[in-house]
Amino acid sequence: MDYVPHSEADISSILKEMNIGDIEDLYSSVPEKIKIKSRRLERGLSEFELKALIRKKAEKNLAVTEIKSFMGGGAYEHFIPAVVDHIAMKPEFYTAYTPYQPEASQGALQVIYEYQSLICELTGMDASNASLYDGATAAAEAALMSINKDGPGDVLISAAVNPEYVEVIKTYLKGTKGRILMVPSPEGVTSVEFLKGLSAKKPVCFIFQSPNYYGCIEDVENLSEIAHSFAALSIAIVNPVSLGVLKSPGSMGADIVVGEGQPLGIPLSYGGPYLGFMAVKKKFIRKLPGRIVGRTTDKEGNPGFVLTLQTREQHIRREKANSNICSNQALMALRATVFMTYMGKEGMKTLAEANINNSHYLSKSIEKTGKAHLKFKRPFFNEFVLEFKKPANLVFDKFVNKNMFPGILLKGEMDKRILCCVTETKTKADLDGFIEIIKDL
Repeated sequence: MDYVPHSEADISSILKEMNIGDIEDLYSSVPEKIKIKSRRLERGLSEFELKALIRKKAEKNLAVTEIKSFMGGGAYEHFIPAVVDHIAMKPEFYTAYTPYQPEASQGALQVIYEYQSLICELTGMDASNASLYDGATAAAEAALMSINKDGPGDVLISAAVNPEYVEVIKTYLKGTKGRILMVPSPEGVTSVEFLKGLSAKKPVCFIFQSPNYYGCIEDVENLSEIAHSFAALSIAIVNPVSLGVLKSPGSMGADIVVGEGQPLGIPLSYGGPYLGFMAVKKKFIRKLPGRIVGRTTDKEGNPGFVLTLQTREQHIRREKANSNICSNQALMALRATVFMTYMGKEGMKTLAEANINNSHYLSKSIEKTGKAHLKFKRPFFNEFVLEFKKPANLVFDKFVNKNMFPGILLKGEMDKRILCCVTETKTKADLDGFIEIIKDL
């Protein structure tokens, strides 16, 4: 559990109760030579700075070297405020987060309701479900939702969508008559010309990602308009942190918005559990998979929360169910809710700007070395593709020998490229250390 400091009044009360005049008396048996002479900080520090300082001091006691990672590709290292763990680990949430007896689970239901409201505000959409497993299953459920709405048809997917998401979508659609057509992205973003000239049979949706897998920002409004010209749904996969500065996909014509909620106060945890979010326009609300929590009043007029819709096979006839998705990720949704509430509108904006500033500082500095360049000259968020003159696996090994992971090795034709990610967790010293390794290639 994170350390929560006491106020001066708390300390005085504790010392008085223990009949001790000064807190230093607690350490009277500790030899002077091993004491830190001053535990006071020279200036006020943020929680992030304070933890970094304590971690640096603790490293003196351990023969451990911290490895810096610049990997992204769908799972991101972000700073998580202590308040997230403090609230999410309360036993009333931690042990009872799935509302199987909804009338007796008002606290859990309220959390989900607040989560849905925050996701709608962030994405600019009208309704959100109670969450899904992760971003990949959310994207697959959106594709399935499109087929359930209009019947079998072609599912168009941008080649700049996370390849793991594409694989999950393909797996989901194997049991349907839906055909998948990939739209190329040779310049780092979806080829609009190819999409416009595509010969598709009854396309039911077009799935794209912004910022996409390469970090590039897509023209969401234009892509949505093209999808609608096919009478297909526009499905946008988004990074929730980027929405602190980018226009919401809902305001640019997206019909369904999905994504990975892991950046919202959820640790990397070796790959899970994570959180898939999904939000839609009002007219599609009855096609949403999973659960939706609503607010109401009881017969005495008191406010309360209920499970408004449960369109899964456990609750209704299997042939009428929208999906067989099992449970929502309510505990992860709680973490996301606490994180977004704590950050607020300005905090989310500041967080997004920090990601942009750090990633652009690093990318520009790397290009100045002449040892690598950005493959795609497009606006990007916190990820970018670096192209080297030598095979990327050799570059990767060079970084690993310096206790650093430079990013994700891209496969196939991109064997000389690395997908690099920079978040607010990287200090200027970290970024400059990355640049020094590049110079030495």
